[in-house]
Amino acid sequence: MAVRQDTIWERFLSPVVRLLIDEDGLRRYADSIDWEKESDRYRRDDVIIPSYYSNQNFHGITGGYLNSDAAVTYDPVTQYVLPPNEGIVRQALVDAVKVKPRRILDLGCGTGSTTLMLKQAFPEAEVIGLDLSPYMLVRAEDKARNAGLEILWRHGNAEKTGLRDASFDLVTASLLFHETPDAVSLAILQESFRLLVTGGQVLILDGNQKTLRQLEWLNDVFEEPYIREYAASSIEANMGAAGFEAVRSQDVWWINQVTSGVKPIATENVRQYTATSIDNNLEGLGSPAFGIMA
Repeated sequence: MAVRQDTIWERFLSPVVRLLIDEDGLRRYADSIDWEKESDRYRRDDVIIPSYYSNQNFHGITGGYLNSDAAVTYDPVTQYVLPPNEGIVRQALVDAVKVKPRRILDLGCGTGSTTLMLKQAFPEAEVIGLDLSPYMLVRAEDKARNAGLEILWRHGNAEKTGLRDASFDLVTASLLFHETPDAVSLAILQESFRLLVTGGQVLILDGNQKTLRQLEWLNDVFEEPYIREYAASSIEANMGAAGFEAVRSQDVWWINQVTSGVKPIATENVRQYTATSIDNNLEGLGSPAFGIMA
């Protein structure tokens, strides 16, 4: 596993984190799984890996997430780089859910950390986690099995999932958008809009764009090829461009943010929703997501 040596992470922070991680335990876990055999259970021939994903390093790892090393090391590292606590940050997305979801799609689910929390919060809902890396899905399934949670894991591209129109009440993505070009982020939001029922909600958890613009040095901590493009863009603007209304963001411990949008009723008489109306007016949109029909 080749790693860049010139990032702030590798020069200063990584040695500290490695003192806190049970590397021997990680090696034993990695050796206990036939990663190629297990990942083949998820790998779909119709999924084309885009070049922005396969031709870039992420977090200093050559090959990004398309290898078992990434799947094994992602969780131990992430717990130390999401202040004040990874669970608190991910819980902010769960707490921002305002619908009553029967079907949930978690895009770019990775090792399934947020996906598991969504299933625990909404045990009656059908939950699907989708990711481009079959190796990450192997790790996600293992975590779900150990937690006793029934989740469907699917190999796929968040830009073009191949799933049916209007088939989900809630679509989420955690820590995905800062790892995609801005045009791809917009495409993912457009796909989310297509997948949601009327009145359905999209939730995006990621780095705080205002903070990243103000603190340039944060963009040099990890090897993130699209972080500056992400910081310069606006998830809120992209949500609006994709057709979402009631768009609003909330800061999560200054470093992160959760952005929410709602798919409105597609008529010429649809009401215009302001950023402050989301908590009070969601049920007025009329949707199976709320147990009522439009």
